[in-house]
Amino acid sequence: MEQGLARRVMLGGVVAAGAGIFCGGTAFAEGNGRPVTHSPGHPYMARLERELIALRRDIHRHPEAPGQEFRTAGLVARQLRNAGLSVTTGVGGNGVVGILRGSLPGRTVAYRADMDAVPPQSIIGGGPATAHVCGHDIHTTVAVGIARALAQMRQRLSGTVVFLFQPAEESLAGARSVLDSGVLERTGVQEIHALHCGPFPVGQFAVTPGYGLPGQDHAGIALSGPDAPAAAQRLATEIGALATVTPPTTEVGLARLVAELQTPGGPLTRFVATQTRAEDSKVSVSSRCWPPDRYQEVRENIRRLAGRYEGAQVTFPAEPFPAMVCPVDDARAVERHLRRTLGTDAVTAMHAAIPFSGEDFALYLNRIPGTYTFLGVRTPGAAITTSYPHFPDFTPDERAIGLGVRAMAGWLAERARCA
Repeated sequence: MEQGLARRVMLGGVVAAGAGIFCGGTAFAEGNGRPVTHSPGHPYMARLERELIALRRDIHRHPEAPGQEFRTAGLVARQLRNAGLSVTTGVGGNGVVGILRGSLPGRTVAYRADMDAVPPQSIIGGGPATAHVCGHDIHTTVAVGIARALAQMRQRLSGTVVFLFQPAEESLAGARSVLDSGVLERTGVQEIHALHCGPFPVGQFAVTPGYGLPGQDHAGIALSGPDAPAAAQRLATEIGALATVTPPTTEVGLARLVAELQTPGGPLTRFVATQTRAEDSKVSVSSRCWPPDRYQEVRENIRRLAGRYEGAQVTFPAEPFPAMVCPVDDARAVERHLRRTLGTDAVTAMHAAIPFSGEDFALYLNRIPGTYTFLGVRTPGAAITTSYPHFPDFTPDERAIGLGVRAMAGWLAERARCA
């Protein structure tokens, strides 16, 4: 998750593949009602979970900056090959694509996981080095686990699952590079899905029907005249005042933000977030807004404020990076799946977009439908900053790994089986 501005724990299994689904500690089979071969406490699943935690810790100890994911890509490729997937490396840079073909006919669905870590300048408050403080090590590990779990049940798996391990999400460059490689066209992917760590209790998912994450726009303003540096400072302050929301600076503020994200018709239904910097006679502006069609309005306001300064030149170097908007029907479908398999308490819904973060998963959803769901990683009693991406003390609860694998394995198998 790129940032431009600085209960009950459910560990019951969910593994689906044609013949049945394990969910919430109970095994269900289709048609005849008999349970399938693996129970939630099956030794394979317990061993897999232990191995995945070890994999996550390995990746965590070796964070790699956007575009530098050489070691992580190598680990992923070996895991996928050992599980019997067809693997291609070097996709869109350091991307890895793994293809799992089931033995039964069905659809082709994709699952995306980002592999890069957060550069120091993108850590809230700054950091000494690149670090996994956004949860991409969890995302990568969960995707490997899904691939391994489904590969074990290949004989009962319908359709094809394409795993996209993407580089350079933090720089918003990886998705475009992967898409430019033509992987969706070559594999015939019909829809795509992803999880992202979020500040929700471990064991809880947050679906995003009609919401997701905002895009981002940039502007540059050049001022002239002997008082240009002072004018730039004033203009930066005036443009900053366009913001209707500012990043929380306390735990109470963060908790309020998370609550408001889950409030229908709440204060985050519409927002503008801005970040400005004045340097000599120039002002740089970064903005996010919701709904996404408000960028034109924000641009007009920037031009209006700059127009008060004689000789001000405003430039917008590119179109805004697109917002990630999750299709309502698909999000509601994954919500029903999660409630059915994990229980109603395990699912919440987002009714707003997080104002201070963006995601290049938006580019996939601009091509094909899909879902983007938050995976709760907050340990009971822990500070909210330990589960809020980009904070330096981000420490996700590793029990979320097994839950993510079980839930998404069942979801992908269900989607690949749909007519």
